[in-house]
Amino acid sequence: MRWSGQELGIEQLGALPGLAKLNNLVRSVQTPEFAGVTFHEVLAKSALNRVPGRSAMPFGWTINPYRGCTHACTYCFARPTHTYLDLDAGDDFDRQIIVKVNVAEVLRGELAKPSWRHDPVALGTNTDPYQRAEGRYALMPGVIEALASSGTPLSILTKGTLLRRDLPLLVDAAELVPVDLAMSIAIYDDELQRSVEPGTPSTKARLATVTAVREAGLDCSVFLMPILPFLTDSRAHLDEALRSVKAAGGTTVLYTALYLRGGVKPWFMQWLERAHPELVPKYRSMYFGTNAYAPKAYRHWLSQRIQPLIRAHGLERGREDPATGGVRSSALARRQATGGAAVARVGAAGAGRELPDALGLPPDPSALF
Repeated sequence: MRWSGQELGIEQLGALPGLAKLNNLVRSVQTPEFAGVTFHEVLAKSALNRVPGRSAMPFGWTINPYRGCTHACTYCFARPTHTYLDLDAGDDFDRQIIVKVNVAEVLRGELAKPSWRHDPVALGTNTDPYQRAEGRYALMPGVIEALASSGTPLSILTKGTLLRRDLPLLVDAAELVPVDLAMSIAIYDDELQRSVEPGTPSTKARLATVTAVREAGLDCSVFLMPILPFLTDSRAHLDEALRSVKAAGGTTVLYTALYLRGGVKPWFMQWLERAHPELVPKYRSMYFGTNAYAPKAYRHWLSQRIQPLIRAHGLERGREDPATGGVRSSALARRQATGGAAVARVGAAGAGRELPDALGLPPDPSALF
C-alpha cells in the first residue's frame, strides 16, 4: 500500500476475529520497524464522522485516519473504541492499529457533495493522526489538501512531531481556509513522561514543534491535558510547564484534570500500581465507582492554582471546540461575527472561570480526599 522503501516483514492472511466486523479489510501486516505492532489496512467507506454537539453547537465533524495509537498513553480516553472490534482497550489499543489507507480519496468524494456545508473539521480528537505510522502511510497530506481545496476549515490536535513535515502544506492551506493547530504536552518531567506516555515524542521535541509552527507563521495552542493529581499538579510543575509553553511560543493554553472513563480506568490504575503504588488509595478515593471526573472540589482547587500562573506567564486561556473537544476552530468565531455559529463553550475544566479565594482550599490537594 503506502510502505514504499520498506519491505514488509509479515503479511497475515487470517485477521483477528473482531476485525470481520469491518468487512473491508485489505490485509494485516507487521514490519521490523514497529516491533510487536500489527497494522490492519482497511478501505474506509466514509471519512467524515459527525459528532453530536454540546451547548449551542448542534454537531461537529472529525476525521480519524487511524484507529488505535502507538503513543500508548495510559490515560487515553479513546481506548474503549477498540472494544467494538473485540479488541481490548489496553495492549490491543497500542499494538493493533487500524489504518484507513484510502481516507483521502473517500474524503474528496464526501467534500464534493452539494450537501457539504464546509463546517470545520477536527483531526486528532480521538486517535493521533501524526502517530509514528503516519511517517510510512502518509495519509495526512492528502487529507489536508482535500479539506483546504474544498474550502473546509480544519484543526489538528497532536502529540506527534511529524506535524513539522506538513508545515509547508499547512501554511498553504491557511491561505485558503482557517487552520488551527495545537500540540498536546501534558507532562514536563522526562521520567514521568516516558512512563505514562511511552510511545510519544519527548516533551522537548514537542515544544520544539510548537516553535516550528510559530516560525512558520501559524498560531499554536498547547493542551496541558490531562493534569495528573499528585503527579503534575504541583505549583513547581505547573510553573515550569507554563514557562516552557511561553518560551516555545505557544499562543494559548488549555488544561483539564485527568478524566478516567470506564474502559480507561483499569488500564491506568494498572500503570499507577506499578509506577506509584503510594497514590492508588488517593486515586481510588477520587475516581470511585463509575465516577470518571476528578471531584469538583479538586477541579476548583486546580483552577485556583493554575489561573494566576497562566496570567503570570502572559499566556491566554484557549477554548475547546464545542462539539469535538479539540482546538476550537477560528472559523466558528468568524461565523458568529456574521450571524452564523453560536459562541463555543469554555472547556470542561472550567478554564474560563475565575474562582473566589473564599473557597479556602488547602495548598495540598491530598487534604481534600
